[in-house]
Amino acid sequence: MTATDLPPLVAEGLVRRFDGEPAVDEIDLEVRRGEIHAVVGLNGAGKTTLMRLLLGMLKPDAGRAIVLGFEAAVAPSQVWAEVGHLIETPFAYPELTVEENIAAAGLLHGLDRSQIPIMVGQAVEEFGLGRWSGKRARSLSLGNRQRLGIAAAMVHRPSILVLDEPANALDPAGVVFIRDLLKAYAERDAAILVSSHHFDELARIADRITVLHRGCHVGNLDPSGVDLEKRFFDLVYGADLAIRDGSR
Repeated sequence: MTATDLPPLVAEGLVRRFDGEPAVDEIDLEVRRGEIHAVVGLNGAGKTTLMRLLLGMLKPDAGRAIVLGFEAAVAPSQVWAEVGHLIETPFAYPELTVEENIAAAGLLHGLDRSQIPIMVGQAVEEFGLGRWSGKRARSLSLGNRQRLGIAAAMVHRPSILVLDEPANALDPAGVVFIRDLLKAYAERDAAILVSSHHFDELARIADRITVLHRGCHVGNLDPSGVDLEKRFFDLVYGADLAIRDGSR
């Protein structure tokens, strides 16, 4: 398979250790255009570390993270101009206003300065931030900071999205908004990697679900199946039994 044939986002045997312990252990994963690929796991399963590796924020101890055909560690700026992400803490300079934060994110992602006013205006409207557009980020509620973080991740209309718990701190209306937004982006051929603890939401939006446990890929879930939560815990419990019995 040539670089041009690869899906936009690929993990090949990724390994990352902290203090000698694997946080991500030989993970293979791909995110195709037009799909929402979810990763799920208990706290500490390796989801955020995997995302950081794919975004070039961490260097792998083994394996490769490939973004648009380039290894993440050496990908040129034009590649990152196609990527939007929210990892753990939303992008927001507390002393800047909502509009200023979104403008800064647009510039960092390579938008031309002449495009900024239009794109910022569209993002403020799209993400329902009009009432707070002139407010400093430090004054926002947790939910509105999350909206701001996602707006900053998407202001440049990326073709790849990597979102770590995007519905975190959002009210029910915000959760539905994010659901519809991600589905619309996938329909426009974006490649979306998302983590979540909300199985009911994943059942509505995900095309594939990968289960991580203790840094390992322990199975997959069918989003259209029944009782995702039970099947998730079955996989996790089975992985723990395998570790205890020495078969893993």
